[in-house]
Amino acid sequence: MSWQQRVDDALTARRVTDTLRRRYVVSQGAGRWLVANGRQYLNFSSNDYLGLSQHPQIIRAWQQAATRFGVGSGGSGHISGYSVAHQALEEELAQWLGYPRALLFISGFAANQAVITALMKKNDRIVADRLSHASLLEAANLSPAQLRRFIHNDTQHLSRLLQSPCVGQQLVVTEGVYSMDGDSAPLAEIQHIARRHHAWLLVDDAHGIGVTGDEGRGTCWLRGVKPELLVVTFGKGFGVSGAAVLCSESVADYLLQFARHLVYSTSMPPAQAQALSASLAVIRSDEGGERREKLAALVQRFRAGVNASRFTLLNAHSAIQPLIVGDNSRALRLAEALRQQGCWA
Repeated sequence: MSWQQRVDDALTARRVTDTLRRRYVVSQGAGRWLVANGRQYLNFSSNDYLGLSQHPQIIRAWQQAATRFGVGSGGSGHISGYSVAHQALEEELAQWLGYPRALLFISGFAANQAVITALMKKNDRIVADRLSHASLLEAANLSPAQLRRFIHNDTQHLSRLLQSPCVGQQLVVTEGVYSMDGDSAPLAEIQHIARRHHAWLLVDDAHGIGVTGDEGRGTCWLRGVKPELLVVTFGKGFGVSGAAVLCSESVADYLLQFARHLVYSTSMPPAQAQALSASLAVIRSDEGGERREKLAALVQRFRAGVNASRFTLLNAHSAIQPLIVGDNSRALRLAEALRQQGCWA
């Protein structure tokens, strides 16, 4: 089979199953309203959960920092790209979430891959929830460690997998709020099982941070759980982009030596870091609490409306609300019908 045939066959397979992804060009894609092709739509697709991407205080912080630092960091954090804005944000995150250290990454995908590939060795084992994010599963597959996947949120299956002999170390991987189904992991039980088997726990709380828990500290804080490795991202509740890994002093020092995504990547712009500090200030403020309350009320309103229709929602109480319609073709037709009615979903 030629290269071109391989590419064509893969695309054809996606078209046949109505799973061919496409990008939409929008004039404005974050916030309450989305504008595409000159038309305004009510936006049900953005993960800007608290609407902070449009917050004037955060926009102003980015603009002021861009004037001071420029629009780029100028290099890796190991050379010249680690500014006072980066340092301040890391210290603020660590203090807020109760960890000794925080390390910034350019994306959640990069953070997850960096941690797993840096830590895991040949005789180790990764035990991950089947519905873990693609970045976690891809990192696990690329690492030299063995990957075992437990049934979604099934702690008995997790325990059985951890009980089987392993020469090296074991890492349990899960999400706080699942990105596809919108449900939450039983974190307290998962951590108890992991510790019983001397395994470390990595929690990706991309969809919980900023949105749940006291001051928006996330799912782990809400459940009274402190994993050895906590990954938080800034494209959802924070309304910006980027990510951070919260960990111990020694693990942070280790990642600074062995995490290639840190060593060999240009750091996020200092202006972005300063905007994230401004976003964190809003999240922790009374205004942040009001925005979280409004989000929760809108989720309940949406669930009540859909449950009164002939459609079915999964039992999720986060901002991610999966509507089950049966198959890909029907889902695409429904999305198009909603767009005709002025809703982008």
